[in-house]
Amino acid sequence: MSYTDILRQRAKKTASVSALKTLSPYDVIVAPVLTEKAYIASGSDKADVAKKYLFKVHADANKNDVKQAITTIYGVIPTSVNLLWVKEKGRANRKLVRRSYKKAIVSVEEGKSLPVLDV
Repeated sequence: MSYTDILRQRAKKTASVSALKTLSPYDVIVAPVLTEKAYIASGSDKADVAKKYLFKVHADANKNDVKQAITTIYGVIPTSVNLLWVKEKGRANRKLVRRSYKKAIVSVEEGKSLPVLDV
């Protein structure tokens, strides 16, 4: 078995969904992140910029889960999905606390868009 065959086998194993077996697509995508930074990244005022949308996602979701959930909910196939954890801000002399959550950055093709920021 060559090295490329090993990589293909590994890709088949990791390209599966895990959270969508127990959750619905609406449970995987918790909420869109509506901040000024997210609005700029979406490129809603420019037509030639690659569109990027930010979502809060379920903690058990992986990239394949998010990609399939976006396709199911919005009908648009994402070009790439990046996941990251937003760290919590504790109670050091403040009343409000930001809990940690998983965030997904979803990139869409230039001609496509998601109706997330259409208010």
